[in-house]
Amino acid sequence: MSTDYQQPNVQTQVRQEGGAGVIIIQGEVTGFAEDALMSAYTEASAGATPVIILDFTGLEYMNSTGIGLLVTLLIRAQRQQQRLLACGLSDHYRQIFDLTRLNEAIGIYDSQAEALAAVAAAEGR
Repeated sequence: MSTDYQQPNVQTQVRQEGGAGVIIIQGEVTGFAEDALMSAYTEASAGATPVIILDFTGLEYMNSTGIGLLVTLLIRAQRQQQRLLACGLSDHYRQIFDLTRLNEAIGIYDSQAEALAAVAAAEGR
């Protein structure tokens, strides 16, 4: 099952795959994306999902408020004892994750397939 959430300039799609909740993000992650991201996170977390993957392949733009939203998601995930992973980041946004040290708290992978393989490996599959 997949659900779409849309706000101005951003769309998210949620699905469960390989033991993880996957949130596919398309468009811009700014303050306007808060409702879409939080709704997507709530759905992706359903059923005590241990891992949430944020797929940024369709990301066009993210500002400092968007980074703040990711920190909020990270805090929520940690409170739920979930791991947060990211994939599909461009070189520019990988640098931002490095500079903000988000890469120390969020596992970074090149693709969704790599992130799902890491989830499977951690679960011993």
